[in-house]
Amino acid sequence: MSANDYKFRKHSLVRGRGTACTLACACLLSLLSGLARGQTASIQVPAAAPLSVQLLRHVPMETGAALEGHLLYPVYVENWIAIPAGAILRGRVTHLDSDRSRRIHSRLRGDFTPFHVPVVRFDQLVLPDGNIEPIASDTTKAGVPILRLSPPPGRKKGSFLSRQIDAEKQRVKDAVSLFTAPGRGDRLVQFIYTQLPYHPERIEAGTAWTVELAKPLDLNLKHSPPEAGNDPPVQQGEQATKEGQDAPGPEQRNEWRLRAYLQQTISSANRKPGDTFEALVSEPVFDASKAVVVPQGSVLIGEITQTKRARSFGRQGKLRFRFRELKLPSGFSQPVEGTLTGVDSSKSANLQIDSEGGIGPRPQNRVVLPLVLTFLAGRAFDDDGSQVAHSAIASNGFGIVGRVVGIVSSSRNVAAGIGLYGAALAFYDLWLARGHDVVFVKNTRIEVTTTPARSPLSAPGLKEKPLASH
Repeated sequence: MSANDYKFRKHSLVRGRGTACTLACACLLSLLSGLARGQTASIQVPAAAPLSVQLLRHVPMETGAALEGHLLYPVYVENWIAIPAGAILRGRVTHLDSDRSRRIHSRLRGDFTPFHVPVVRFDQLVLPDGNIEPIASDTTKAGVPILRLSPPPGRKKGSFLSRQIDAEKQRVKDAVSLFTAPGRGDRLVQFIYTQLPYHPERIEAGTAWTVELAKPLDLNLKHSPPEAGNDPPVQQGEQATKEGQDAPGPEQRNEWRLRAYLQQTISSANRKPGDTFEALVSEPVFDASKAVVVPQGSVLIGEITQTKRARSFGRQGKLRFRFRELKLPSGFSQPVEGTLTGVDSSKSANLQIDSEGGIGPRPQNRVVLPLVLTFLAGRAFDDDGSQVAHSAIASNGFGIVGRVVGIVSSSRNVAAGIGLYGAALAFYDLWLARGHDVVFVKNTRIEVTTTPARSPLSAPGLKEKPLASH
């Protein structure tokens, strides 16, 4: 080999190695760039974190029945969405407790079904990407179909007569919706069931539980860091319309809409004015520049301002409270003026929020039902038409058993007696029985609109960087 050939091969080898190094560096930079764009962060949802789960479909009332529901509200950890709303949770009915009060109430009306309250536990979380995470949650039995309450927008109190007329119009609309809203066939079947002396039980679709994690939950979140010149993603403030609220306008920029969970049970039965309670903020609040002004984990301090215990003769309980202080996780505290603008309540509680944030049962027409049942009971003594038809119409108040007895007995007095028994029960329920207290159990979700006395951004260390997407 000549000296020139040796120099040429040596130069080619060095150049090849340089090219290989260049390609390796390029691949490494590409890999690092990809990792930077799709980082995986580990986050831990702490124990006792509340999960609001709503049942997707009807389930038989039996031990071991499988449950599947969706998460009503997102779960935040350190101002990140750890579990998005809509994630699926799966669990089972662990056992059944007897519902004694409902049993007594129903048996007096001819329904001898042994009513139960399901005790449930959720043990699986299905994330939107399909990943299934095992979870450990506490058992709970406080499951009810919930209704989102909010005060009437700008409605004046008006006179007593006008309020009664408005209430009656609303009741008529509710009655009409039973026959026009979707699912009327199922509602008809359930109504027929209530007239039977015994019928199968089920857990209704829409029943919601708020369960707490028994153990911390470790999750891996994929997110990208914010790029220069791009706005950070919207995670809370602009999502208000999803819960039926209007996006805040320019005149509302100094108001914060806080979503929180009550940390204690509050009730008109045992609370008195001046008592305080706490609510844990579950979602961060951002300002116009996408900086965190109220971090998730802040604590609202509330104060009971007015209570009225439920009493006999149908006198209902009432409850009014306000929020006076906001404590941030950093330890900074400031006074606020907070008004209740939303709360999750059981549909059966039949509550309402007035324009000033007070909570009480909806007004009931306590005259119409007893009068109607008394009038129908008198039909047993009509001489025109079919006596069988008159007996069937008159014998209200004891379900289908009462109607059968009223018809078979061929006695006007028996049919009228059954009808008057039903009228007496309605009169007792509306006029003599003790009213209902206003009760919000621990982990009830509330929404509060607050006006800060001064901006917490002036406190050191509170302004945070924009949140990255997931």
